[in-house]
Amino acid sequence: MKISRPARLSRDSRRASEASSKRDSARDSRRGSSAGQTPEQSLIWTVTIALFAAGAVMVYSASSATSALSTDGDPLGYLKRYLVLGALGLVAMRFTSRIDLNQLRRLTPALVGGSFVLLLLVLLPGIGAEVNGARRWIGPGIARFQPSEVMKFALVLYVAMLVASDPNRVRNLKSMANPLFYVVGAAALLIALQPDLGTDLVICATIGTILVASGAQIKDLAKVAGALAVLVLIFSLIEPYRVARLTAFLNPGHDPTGIGFQTEQARMAFGSGGFFGVGLGESVQKVFYLPEAHTDMILAVIGEELGLMGIAGLAALYFALIMTGLRAARNSRDAYARLLAIGVSSLVACQALLNFFAVLGMAPLTGVPLPFISYGASNLVVMLAAMGLLVNVASGRHTARVRVIDGGAQAEHRRRRHEAERAAAAGGAGSAPEITARRSRGHYESRNRGGGNGRTRRPGSGSR
Repeated sequence: MKISRPARLSRDSRRASEASSKRDSARDSRRGSSAGQTPEQSLIWTVTIALFAAGAVMVYSASSATSALSTDGDPLGYLKRYLVLGALGLVAMRFTSRIDLNQLRRLTPALVGGSFVLLLLVLLPGIGAEVNGARRWIGPGIARFQPSEVMKFALVLYVAMLVASDPNRVRNLKSMANPLFYVVGAAALLIALQPDLGTDLVICATIGTILVASGAQIKDLAKVAGALAVLVLIFSLIEPYRVARLTAFLNPGHDPTGIGFQTEQARMAFGSGGFFGVGLGESVQKVFYLPEAHTDMILAVIGEELGLMGIAGLAALYFALIMTGLRAARNSRDAYARLLAIGVSSLVACQALLNFFAVLGMAPLTGVPLPFISYGASNLVVMLAAMGLLVNVASGRHTARVRVIDGGAQAEHRRRRHEAERAAAAGGAGSAPEITARRSRGHYESRNRGGGNGRTRRPGSGSR
């Protein structure tokens, strides 16, 4: 059986398209591996290491005095643990920077399911560790971690996977609700029972950013945000200590020795630091006056010791990291990788902004750590692993998978054939099936095989 010329052209075009796609993928892979790192990758690594180094210095400065006066008497205690956890996080960062994102996509449902199991276990007496009235930790000693941090990371992967697989899912509230809002809502509820509303705020803001970038309607997200604000207000009014925090935020001077003590001491630290600070290691507030100086309130120590310039420099590092992540998202040609970079960048931005606002007195205290700077085992390891994914996306080797359904030559051939059949049927040349049958037998067009020029002869055209 002979194959018509248009069919051969369509087959050749399809094969050429597939070969070109394979060559592009191979070239992108070589560009991301053998040809060295892209500028975005280098900048992400540089800024992340700079933030980690700054965190090590400030954790030691904020904790050395109190650690030396404690029972163990080791001023390097928190610094040693920070460096060990940071080394583990850098290994995780290296691993996630090289992992196949398609494999990560397949593992995401299992990661979300495991995070739900951990959130349930942390609420059980005898399993979850309770500190300062909150049951957020699980595990012994230095291996203790917060499952909410793992869930925060898993939800970013889950939402990116869900939206990338079906972009029309974000077109209205009904399509977004099942299963996206159900899964995120269930996770937020379990985290709120710990209680940890600060992490819930970070999760909701990050997921909202991903949905906005995916094309969700602002009015739909505004409705969801309004409903969440009402729920947060209800949760805040249920517990007396949350009401006291709101009161301290609205009027810090009302009880400066009680619930407003932490906020007032942070203000004193910022005021003492001024423009250039009192000098590294010279803070007074961190020793006896500023609670949780090495964790949630470490920004106040930075403000006192390094002044406004130190805070501005830290903000510049965060800004550079976030903008580089968004640039990597813009340059990505794969929807999943793009949403993943947006989610990780917004996760850093939301967490840093919430900590800045809380310590500066612009928002109620929520207990959210400063990324890479505050001492926190779970947050440090998870954020470094997330930076690895950002480096992975910035490599530029991820392209969208396109399946060739119909070649261009084949589609054009079919269109012309249908037009010819309709024109011939309208002119009385016979029905469309008859025309098709005649053409397949070679009566519609015949090739002049004896002339030697290979040109097509049509009936009635005469010889040339």
